Amino acid sequence: MARMQLNSNPTIAPQKMQEVVEKQKEYLDIDDIRTLVQADTAAVDRLILKRLSSEVALINELGGYIINSGGKRLRPLLVLLSARACGYEGENHIELAAVIEFIHTATLLHDDVVDASDLRRGNQTANAIWGNEAAVLVGDFLYSRSFEMMVGVGSMRVMEILSTTTNVIAEGEVLQLLNCHDPDTTEDLYRDVIRYKTAKLFEASSRLGAVLGRQPAAVEHAMARYGMHLGTAFQLIDDALDYGSSGEDIGKNIGDDLAEGKPTLPLIYAMRNGTPTQVDAIRKAITNGGLEHIDSVLEAIESTNAIAYTAQSARHEADLAIEALAEIPAGPYKEALYGLVEFSVNRSY
Repeated sequence: MARMQLNSNPTIAPQKMQEVVEKQKEYLDIDDIRTLVQADTAAVDRLILKRLSSEVALINELGGYIINSGGKRLRPLLVLLSARACGYEGENHIELAAVIEFIHTATLLHDDVVDASDLRRGNQTANAIWGNEAAVLVGDFLYSRSFEMMVGVGSMRVMEILSTTTNVIAEGEVLQLLNCHDPDTTEDLYRDVIRYKTAKLFEASSRLGAVLGRQPAAVEHAMARYGMHLGTAFQLIDDALDYGSSGEDIGKNIGDDLAEGKPTLPLIYAMRNGTPTQVDAIRKAITNGGLEHIDSVLEAIESTNAIAYTAQSARHEADLAIEALAEIPAGPYKEALYGLVEFSVNRSY
């Protein structure tokens, strides 16, 4: 994915825009970021394995399979970085990072059942191996275990944030279901799904760091904005990669979103700017699902520069995320948060 820059951004003040540009010039790469919190990450991994344990063998087997299937672990990483950037020196960020990963994993298990997916991260999905019933029930176990762990943190504010977050994610999953096979889905409706289904968990992850660090409301809100814009940018790039990369790179089949009838931004933009013939092909593809019209759809996406538009939209969200960090004290963890933004929008997988 080529990096797309916005030529102008009217929502960011000129003085802030200069800071954004400067930060885009130099940033930590993802390996440097992970090294910065290596000890914390190892503690999270140990805790995940411990709290995943159950007397029911299938839970251990299926849960371990999905947890260890090669995910980026960006959301728990975001909890760790945010907490450290906000001056937190305790241990509860380890617990909450594991909670966030359990919630995310539960949503993946449920999503794959709803979407009838058979491939994720280059591996067979859990539902493809063990069946839909087992995948849904283990997802439920992960949700309930995550709430059990939240209680152990002993903070009503944490409970409030995460209970609201899981509720919003569920609403997002229903919104996405309603949009499926609907070629009249607008960009606004599409963005609502992203905000609910994906960005909300990023928002919670970064907000929790500020809460643990006992930061004032202004900093908490800034960290929440950072996470929300980061999560939006991340999902926009994911949706661009569904048509603009190789299946080997991203660990799923090219055109999976189209096959499931999902009207993502590349399709919405191509319909808005394509020829009548192209629009008709895309509408049929969304309505019917499957990949019968994939060649026509890919040609329409390419000729309308829909991937470039989607990447530019992600860059816009990335700039807003960077702007939100102005409230955070300078230091290596803040630099890592900048780097996480750049990784999210410049990745090819």
